[in-house]
Amino acid sequence: MGTLFFFHPPIPRLQLPSVPKPVAFPPISCLRNNGDVSGFHEHKSEGNKNVDISQTISNDGQNVKQDNIWQLFKEAQQNILYLNDQRLGAIKELEKTNREKHSLLKKIKKLEAEKQAGAGKVNQSTCSELLLRIDAMVLSSMISPGEASELRSLVINHKVSLADVFNIISRKKDPELLGQLRHFAHGHKKNGFHIVHICTEMTPMVPRGSVASYVTGISRALQRKGHLVEVILPKYASLNLNEVQGLREVNVEAYSYFNGQLHGNKIWTGVVYGIGVTLIEPKYFSSFFNREMIYGYPDDFERFSYFCRASLDYIVKCGKQPDVLHIHNWETAIVGPLFWDIFVKQGLGGTKILFTCHGFNSQGIEQPDKLALCGLDPLRLHRADRLQDNTNTQLVNILKGGIIYSNKVVIMSSIHQKHAIVHNLSHELEPTLNEHRDKLVIAPYGLDRSTWDPSTDYLLPENFNAENFKGKVVCKVSLLQQLGLSEHSSSILVGFIFPEGRDLDVKRLKEVILNAKQQDVQFIFLGTSERSVLNQTLESLQKELKDDNLKLFPTYDEALLHLVFAGSDIILCQSFVDPTDEIPLIALRYGAAPIALTSDASTNRVIPFERNFTNQDHEATMYSKLINSSFLNISLGLAVDEIRTNPATWKRKIMQAMAHDLSWDGECYDLHFAAYSAIKNM
Repeated sequence: MGTLFFFHPPIPRLQLPSVPKPVAFPPISCLRNNGDVSGFHEHKSEGNKNVDISQTISNDGQNVKQDNIWQLFKEAQQNILYLNDQRLGAIKELEKTNREKHSLLKKIKKLEAEKQAGAGKVNQSTCSELLLRIDAMVLSSMISPGEASELRSLVINHKVSLADVFNIISRKKDPELLGQLRHFAHGHKKNGFHIVHICTEMTPMVPRGSVASYVTGISRALQRKGHLVEVILPKYASLNLNEVQGLREVNVEAYSYFNGQLHGNKIWTGVVYGIGVTLIEPKYFSSFFNREMIYGYPDDFERFSYFCRASLDYIVKCGKQPDVLHIHNWETAIVGPLFWDIFVKQGLGGTKILFTCHGFNSQGIEQPDKLALCGLDPLRLHRADRLQDNTNTQLVNILKGGIIYSNKVVIMSSIHQKHAIVHNLSHELEPTLNEHRDKLVIAPYGLDRSTWDPSTDYLLPENFNAENFKGKVVCKVSLLQQLGLSEHSSSILVGFIFPEGRDLDVKRLKEVILNAKQQDVQFIFLGTSERSVLNQTLESLQKELKDDNLKLFPTYDEALLHLVFAGSDIILCQSFVDPTDEIPLIALRYGAAPIALTSDASTNRVIPFERNFTNQDHEATMYSKLINSSFLNISLGLAVDEIRTNPATWKRKIMQAMAHDLSWDGECYDLHFAAYSAIKNM
């Protein structure tokens, strides 16, 4: 029997047991501890140790699951945060859209209101343009001065109906326009004044100072009340002509006297805000007004006396017979002596002179013989009761001449009473002012109510007035939200607007802020210009103080500017005495208390009310009485304390202040109308 042999195959090498397939997850790259990416690392045995490979693989699978779950959790968190950011962004966009919608509705309402009032503005512009065209007809000898006077009466008496007939004046040539005017029936007696300003500034053409805003403001107020106003200005090379409608050069030279000769002038006419404007441009003395600055040259007397004489020659040549010639400061004060010594008998017998003085710091002190340049007699005028200077008797004082040779003197001062002006602020003119005390009228500056009126301001989230104060609360909340400030009900918001062109007392401002920090006060600083030096100073101050309750916006933002006035409880002001600073007026109009930043007497010099003089001596403006009684002698700290301790009393004080009409149409207009009426009846 054969032997059986069994063949034993070689023992195979150890194989890894099969591992169940893990649950599928989205592709994820996980950096493991050994640097491998999303994979199993090779297990190595050390020496003779037995390694439980199955257990190791199972643990690795569990770790992968945990890593994947953790990664998914983090991604879910990120997605939630992203969606939340998107939600917040959508809410902000919705709020922005709602604000824009609200603003658009406000603008529509404003446009509708302007449309309703538009007919009056069109009538004013048409009337002014017609009068300027009549002037051109006289200069070209198309009509006589007598006929021109009759045609002007026609225009003044029929403003509304003329606007319907002559609504395309600019397209008509002079002969055609004259024919239509001659066929238009004469009407009834006029019921308003015809006023001609001879001045050196007018906004927006010469937006320099207090005279500029005053001439435009009071002229617009007068025209809204039915009076006719014209303005004569030098044609400066630097004029801003953007707002001038229908600017045209009259193709005839107008001659005027100066230094013993007649000199030709170019005449330009146009309409600004419905006011007829005439610009006089010297031909021979072309350098007089072709300069960078308006004032500040050694020959200023020659420049402005030439202009004054040319203005009067132009008025006479055109046959104008205004009720009032309104002149301003020393630059046009020479019109007074010129009028009474030379022009009153040239068809101007019914015209009177009103002189407005905006301050006594500059009086036009000159050598007497210079008066002869414009045709005046130096010997006749260089007398103590006329133009002789009260201090230096060898010279003449042109401002003094304006006071003496006018029928009324309006002193523009919002804050001081008559007695204080005459005795403390007149710079050696006290004897002259005392002698002519009955002429003196104190009048305040005003605001443009079409721009600054919280009851109609379309830039506000909600309007308000003295009777309905709820809108101011809405404005404050909106402002705090926009600034990212706390909306705590006890917080007091203080606004500070930096007017363009003024210096900032940084040291004093820092003191005020530091003192107020302990009183839960929030500040917003808003600039009105691009002055880099000022902006850098403010930014440095903000970094130094490191206060979350202080917000700085150095660049101009019109909407934010209106909201700051409407939302602030207090508005810090540089002073109360600067006539070009409208901030205290706007603050009161918008229900915020104006508080003076500086206590320096040299910059905020207000003469206190006296109690031992006659009522006439104490003549003061309504605005002056309001400031003196409520806000003049109160610091920011005291104001904050009063708001907190007596909120009802404070609110009543603010609402009473809001009720006053501080626009040009209010007290300022009333005083001017009374002055015009008084001198017209002389």
